Amino acid sequence: MKTHPYSKRPDYALWRRAVADVAPGELDPVVEAPFRLGVREKVATAGSCFAQHIGRYLKSSGCNYLVTEPPHSFISPQAADTLSYGLYTARYGNIYTSRQLLQLFERAYGRFTPKENQWRERAGQVIDPFRPQIQPGGFNSDRELDCDRERHFEAVRKAFETLDVFVFTLGLTELWRSREDGAAFPLCPGVAGGDYSPSRHEFVNLGVDEIVADMTAFLRGLRAVNPAARVILTVSPVPLVATAEARHVVVSTMYSKSALRVACDVLSRSLNQVAYFPSYEIVAGGYAPTDYFAPDRRSVTQEGVAHVMRVFERHFIKRSVAGEALRGALRALGPVRSAPAEDPLAAAMRLMCDEEALSLEQIEASSRDEPPSDAEPAPQEESGEEFAAQEPLADKPEHEADPPDPVNERFVD
Repeated sequence: MKTHPYSKRPDYALWRRAVADVAPGELDPVVEAPFRLGVREKVATAGSCFAQHIGRYLKSSGCNYLVTEPPHSFISPQAADTLSYGLYTARYGNIYTSRQLLQLFERAYGRFTPKENQWRERAGQVIDPFRPQIQPGGFNSDRELDCDRERHFEAVRKAFETLDVFVFTLGLTELWRSREDGAAFPLCPGVAGGDYSPSRHEFVNLGVDEIVADMTAFLRGLRAVNPAARVILTVSPVPLVATAEARHVVVSTMYSKSALRVACDVLSRSLNQVAYFPSYEIVAGGYAPTDYFAPDRRSVTQEGVAHVMRVFERHFIKRSVAGEALRGALRALGPVRSAPAEDPLAAAMRLMCDEEALSLEQIEASSRDEPPSDAEPAPQEESGEEFAAQEPLADKPEHEADPPDPVNERFVD
């Protein structure tokens, strides 16, 4: 019998054995993780709204989840949730793009100070352009924002310098940036604060090379302050809620996720101690026999999140008798909160997603209620540039129109 390179391939390399014949809920695209998380290792998270699921899992499973920006002691747990404490390691809100992450690092270490550093609203409140929805109603003054930002940057530096493992979920390639200095915003100015101006703001759609360059520069900076840091990259399966490109949102979504996935592959193959975790493939690949999207075709179901986290735990969490005992003790010593009024699984599915600010209802209300503007429409693409817009924006109405509800409008199912 003739032999060839495929004659003795392992089961994971063969579609029928690895996918078609696998029981529902058991698809596992991970072959071997390059490292595992020990019970004492400090794990930090950041990224798009789907990344919040990973943070919640790490906390609930008794892992050593790193939080460097806790709420003040006088703030109640409910108020802390409203103010976006605990969503991630620090209070940076959602970080959708590689450019946001790189600039967060540069800003925290004083290497970059954007010219457009605050947005003042008509009612007098001040919005942080780079965390536009972490403070419902905005800050009361420039001084209050400056003090909060100083504390925030201290927490960001502490996170990068003390973490053992950093889990980052990339969500978008589209973003809006300042024409003056390239500062990348998590939301288009005018959506949840600030005023959009085509003379001051531009839309860009990042290409693979730009994503790789951003992440390589970030990782170089991270290793400079924390040489032993390890990184797990993943891609959010959540589609774009809207696109600024002159094409169908499905096409923009496919481009965005494809570019991010290729960039992660380049990075994980070329850099030491950088791993890729296939959450996107599990949920959005279409290979699991169960549909993991809710009726809106964007929100990921509880079953989908559970599947992702089972695979993550199987490959990336180091298990031992002593470690499990310690994890149990950490869970028991965790903060006690009042019982939630809703089902715990439903509560766990709530996410703070900035991109939801670009809901159809919000867009229609803006076009119907706002007075005519002499502003030009947003540029779709500049010749010679491969830059883009950004990921999810949240379901809140604009700050200028009506202050958002402090809790409900910040979350999507």
